[in-house]
Amino acid sequence: MLLHKFIAAGLAASLFCSSVLAVESAADNPRERIEATRSLASALSLSGAVEVAVADNPGLAAMRSRAEAMAAIPSQVGTLPDPSLSFNALNLPVDTFSLGQESMTQMQIGIGQAFPFPGKLGLREDAADYEAKAAGNEVDETRLWLIRSVKSTWWRLLYLDKALEIVVSNQVLLRQFVEIAQTKYKVGQGLQQDVLLAQLELSKLLDQEVRLKGMRRNEEARLNALLNWPTERKLTLAPTPDSRLPSLRDEVALHKQAETSRPLLLAQHSRIGAARSRVDLAKKDYYPDFNLGAAYGFRSGISNGIERADVASLRFTMTLPIYTDSKQDKAMDQRNSELLQQNYKLQDTLQQVREEISRAMADYRRASELVLLFKSGIIPQARQTVDSMLAGYQVNKVDFLNLVRAQITLYNYETQYWLSFSSAQQALAALEAVVGSETIYAGDDS
Repeated sequence: MLLHKFIAAGLAASLFCSSVLAVESAADNPRERIEATRSLASALSLSGAVEVAVADNPGLAAMRSRAEAMAAIPSQVGTLPDPSLSFNALNLPVDTFSLGQESMTQMQIGIGQAFPFPGKLGLREDAADYEAKAAGNEVDETRLWLIRSVKSTWWRLLYLDKALEIVVSNQVLLRQFVEIAQTKYKVGQGLQQDVLLAQLELSKLLDQEVRLKGMRRNEEARLNALLNWPTERKLTLAPTPDSRLPSLRDEVALHKQAETSRPLLLAQHSRIGAARSRVDLAKKDYYPDFNLGAAYGFRSGISNGIERADVASLRFTMTLPIYTDSKQDKAMDQRNSELLQQNYKLQDTLQQVREEISRAMADYRRASELVLLFKSGIIPQARQTVDSMLAGYQVNKVDFLNLVRAQITLYNYETQYWLSFSSAQQALAALEAVVGSETIYAGDDS
């Protein structure tokens, strides 16, 4: 009986102390305490990860460069074509190639300038300007999705870190359970199956640890790539308080907000503007373009005792858009179809954005409800169950296996809690990206 009380007391002490063993070990070892301090100082916070990604991600930098290139186009297409300069030798006699033999012979210098029909240059510049604005919106869209990817990956890493902590705590506890089961078995107060089943549960935890570490390496490489860091770099996350999840604005209000704040939709509006400008430009193609020129001819020689005078020439030409059936009319059909396509694409994109918002809100509501359920209901009840079984085990009213399984169930619920908490945070990151704004919470100004 004395041995049984000693074992029960040891079990109770192990349950109480299992969550702080690692901390106490680090506190007793100065070297481990120094390493822990260094790790905490270099820990990657969520805001720090976002800041690094926005500054250094090469994909986002590529989109910025593309937008800068697009911004340089409007002034190019809105400027008159370069004038032309010509040098000509006119009416040279082929028998002598003398400049003074014939009165029509002259050396000529000329200049010419093409003039598109009034309004064409402005419409070309407008279309290019709309495309440049769309490219700028695409930079903002890429930035939003980069931030979403960074936040989601960071929160998945946090969940895996918490899950690994729970698994390690389970392993410490299960090893103590195995020792206690073996001790009871040796003195004839326990069953061999208790020992074997406890060892089996411990092996399952070791298998789970291997899987979680593999998943963490994958997420670590993904986050490093987003930050433009070496993918093999080891990451330590900054501690995050288990804060209360916020309330969101009404779903319909978020739908309306996205229409004016989501860069994807703004880019599509710009493309519609560009398509309209091209329709107007196609209408202008029914009118001719012009070309003006001037030339000065130098003549040599004497005619009738008088030195030949130099001559000047003026030139005016225009295009004749006479093939309208096969050219301008077809161009109008093309541009109208392109405008119709962009309008349909806007409707489709708007529906997709609304769907994304609704899905993200559904994911957040589900995850936040689970967080509340685990935190205020299931986990406290599971802890009470473990405490009750421990008390029953001390007086031989609860068998060892049920006690072990109750403790494992508690830790599994704690793992599911962190999974739900991480999923809720990822849903918030997705919602901010699909709305195009961080003002998605109840009480935020629209």
